Amino acid sequence: MLNHLSIENIAVIEKAEIDFTKGFNVLTGETGAGKSIVVDSINAVLGERASKELVRHGAENAFVSAVFDGIGNDVKAMLEELELANDDDELIISRKISAAGKSSCRINGYPCTASMLRSLSSLLVNIHGQHDSQALLNPEMHYHFVDILSESDEPLKQYKQAFKKLLSVRKRLKELTVDADEKDRQLELLSYEIKELSEADIKIGEREQLKARRSLIINSQSVINALNSVIGAVNGDDEALGIEVLASSSLKEIEGVASVDSELKEIYGKLEELTDVAEAIKDLAQAKLSSIDYSEAELEQIEERLDLLYRFSNKYGDTEEEMLSYLENAEKRRNSIVNYDEELIKLNAEYDLAYNETLEKAKALSECRQATARLFEKNVKAQLEYLDMPKIQFSVSFDRGNLSSTGFDKIEFLISTNPGEPPKPLAKIASGGELSRIMLAIKNILAEKDSVQTLIFDEIDTGVSGRASRKIGFRLKSVAESTQVICVTHSAQIAACADNHLLISKQFDNNRTYTSVKCLNYDERKQELARIMGGMEITETLLQSAEELLNGN
Repeated sequence: MLNHLSIENIAVIEKAEIDFTKGFNVLTGETGAGKSIVVDSINAVLGERASKELVRHGAENAFVSAVFDGIGNDVKAMLEELELANDDDELIISRKISAAGKSSCRINGYPCTASMLRSLSSLLVNIHGQHDSQALLNPEMHYHFVDILSESDEPLKQYKQAFKKLLSVRKRLKELTVDADEKDRQLELLSYEIKELSEADIKIGEREQLKARRSLIINSQSVINALNSVIGAVNGDDEALGIEVLASSSLKEIEGVASVDSELKEIYGKLEELTDVAEAIKDLAQAKLSSIDYSEAELEQIEERLDLLYRFSNKYGDTEEEMLSYLENAEKRRNSIVNYDEELIKLNAEYDLAYNETLEKAKALSECRQATARLFEKNVKAQLEYLDMPKIQFSVSFDRGNLSSTGFDKIEFLISTNPGEPPKPLAKIASGGELSRIMLAIKNILAEKDSVQTLIFDEIDTGVSGRASRKIGFRLKSVAESTQVICVTHSAQIAACADNHLLISKQFDNNRTYTSVKCLNYDERKQELARIMGGMEITETLLQSAEELLNGN
């Protein structure tokens, strides 16, 4: 849920720190105080389009940050996908907007794009405003409401698997059914690629082996020089005696006097060891020298082979495995073209089978949706009756369309606002106030199944009477038992139901306007409810009525 909102230099708000709680939060205040600016700030930090006009006059930048806690598993999965996961259940998102219109976004302190922020935010907050009813106004989204309420998501999963398989077969069929000239061109190209790859006789791991051999050859001359130096040091040459000769000569010299002193015997022994070690070193160096076998021709062959593999990696895949896989697939595609008629019959049969299976899954999905829709209609009607809309008839229309990723159902919400009138599309006849209440009714039904943890309603009371407002307040409070609700309202009846009441007010200082946000206590709430009900003058009668509203929850 949204725990804290920090706003700096957004419109008339110079600086505001807003703490939200679980349950039902309301924001009230005089017209123009800045209630809508709070919602605009939330929209901005959620990644929606932000105009430079939001930046407070005279400020270089505007800044909004939001802290969410108790984030769900779907949000954590999205953070892992974005490589922005952390170990706790807290999430911090922020956005900075410059007076020049540029903006930067961060998730958990890491830079991100606005699109990344929007993808994540769609799992966190759902904002429903007086003029923001796209989900209800767009019939293409209506199936989503029905699917959320379904007792099982298995029919939809099975359908999507079948549809994915159908698309795969359709793609293969489309690739096969090209015109004759294109088939000839493809056959010629595939034959060339197969010949080129086959003749190359690529072996898995050979590139690494060739690189190792090339490295050895390139360094062989240095190795030979080093080994010859070692052998020369042991054997000596025309200009200087070697270690072996010098050690042997010294050994003979010391041998005659070794018996005179025990220390001389020790020297004699060490010289014997030196002679043996020198001879062993020489033998090892000569053996290694004789094992080195290379030629410039071999190095040239290796370079040519590596160059071929490099060129092939640009055409057929980075690794030998990918190149061989390309060869295998090319042979299959060539065989498909060569055996066109046989392959076409086979694929058509496979397509028919996949289509029939997909159609069966679509029918099962549709039956499940229609059963869910009947219950949905009944529940929405009950909710609307409670919200003082007893004459509105709500129904879910089903038409059959083409198979798509969501089935073949064309689902649309219909309403009839007056008895005896046929139901018509919701988008064509519902007013703003009706849409708000219908959305509230649906949200109340979906509350336990919807994974979004915060719902925001902006002026849901527009065009609604006092009695209906009171019921809307009770219903919002009911929704808030399972989902955090934040509501901007001008209705005292709705505000009285809040668990947390925030007052937005503005002051004037040095010809500048400042907006502040304050959490109200019980007495302050009475004053604010009385102001909403009475306007300019707050009387004892209004205060008493406000108290009755507060105590009636």
